[in-house]
Amino acid sequence: MTDTPASAYTAAPDAAPPSMVGKHPCPECGANLEWNARAQSLKCPYCGTVVPWSEELREELGQAVVEQDLAEALRNPQNGRGWGPQRYEVQCQNCRAISVFVDGRVAQRCDFCGSPSIVAHEERSDAITPQSILPFKVSDGQIRDRIRQWYGSRWFAPNKLKHAALTDTLHGVYLPYWTFDAHVSAHWQAEAGYYYYTTETYRDASGNTQTREVRHVRWESASGSLRHFFDDALVPGTVGVHTELLRQVEPFPTTTDLQPYTPEFVRGWTVERYQVDLRKAAQRNEQDMDAEVRALCARQIPGDTYRNLQVQRTYSGRTFKHVLVPVWLVGYTYGSQNYQIVANGYTGAIAGERPYSWVKIALAVVAALIVAVLVWSMAQNA
Repeated sequence: MTDTPASAYTAAPDAAPPSMVGKHPCPECGANLEWNARAQSLKCPYCGTVVPWSEELREELGQAVVEQDLAEALRNPQNGRGWGPQRYEVQCQNCRAISVFVDGRVAQRCDFCGSPSIVAHEERSDAITPQSILPFKVSDGQIRDRIRQWYGSRWFAPNKLKHAALTDTLHGVYLPYWTFDAHVSAHWQAEAGYYYYTTETYRDASGNTQTREVRHVRWESASGSLRHFFDDALVPGTVGVHTELLRQVEPFPTTTDLQPYTPEFVRGWTVERYQVDLRKAAQRNEQDMDAEVRALCARQIPGDTYRNLQVQRTYSGRTFKHVLVPVWLVGYTYGSQNYQIVANGYTGAIAGERPYSWVKIALAVVAALIVAVLVWSMAQNA
């Protein structure tokens, strides 16, 4: 399977790709409904009519969240693709993300880093269509309040940053993720170490005889087996948003709250196409599972410590889903550096980057030294 470059697809009511067509018209004016995070319902962007989301509506759309066979998808990489025909693409020259527009609009700035340096780009391959989605649950107003609180708690941030209206650059983005399921059967061997202590006699620096307890390790062979099920292990498909920030706002409840993909959820939002393809994501998932299997086996080893752990594992029943998860994103530049603030659009968890004011840090260090000197002086005079 070939790599798919970073890209973002901006949904348009009348220009959805064939594989994503599925219209639910407004009962009042006939326009296409869009998902509204505040109302937690479908809402008409023109007349404001709200259509509550329900299981009946979900069944009407005729879709279900389905696990896909990983081995089959890797054997037939062209199946399940097709994000649509004609589109206009631009690439950010700063963060390299690629945004795809199908409604005639052209971005002025990159949604991911805010840079105005964007140029035309020609897409070379199609992406796998999302099968399921976690709709936005936290509204932009709620996130703006939380981001302001986050700013206010950054004591060493420059004052200029705290007073800047950075929430004006807030964007709602659906990010691509891969989820993987797998059964694992593992066998392990190791040397289990048991601590025991003996008393030894020694002479201290003054020549006096002293005793002390000395710890030793008794090694014994050990072995065991493990069975485990990995359920919706997450692998991000984006590099437009900083991975370390995403890990801080995870988890996304994909095991319980996913909805079948339907265009109503993404109309009016930006959707990023994955930058890590299925094959690479599966490799990363296997590396993550290997590390966790090793850790699970290590917990089974008896005794106080261990060494020479060897694990043989076999994975079976590996499946995957290509899902979209909601993120509120602020990207800004301070000085010559780019920073991001990321909020989980479902749980509201926030993680961010910010510059430091070295003047404030220096003043804090000086203040701490003054306090230390005063305390020492008071202690001497007591």
